[in-house]
Amino acid sequence: MSDVVRTVVYVRDMADADGVARGHLERFDAIRPASTLVQVTSMLRPWQKVQIETYAKVVA
Repeated sequence: MSDVVRTVVYVRDMADADGVARGHLERFDAIRPASTLVQVTSMLRPWQKVQIETYAKVVA
């Protein structure tokens, strides 16, 4: 997780944004990656509310 440099969070309902942001902060508090929140009208699965993409940079 410490290699994560960016996240993109997709939510179907912006009313969920505060809860998602709290969860994101709990997980990435010490890391502080760049983050974008995007509202979408639908997701692949009808029951899905949130999707999070993470991008990591690993130096070998």
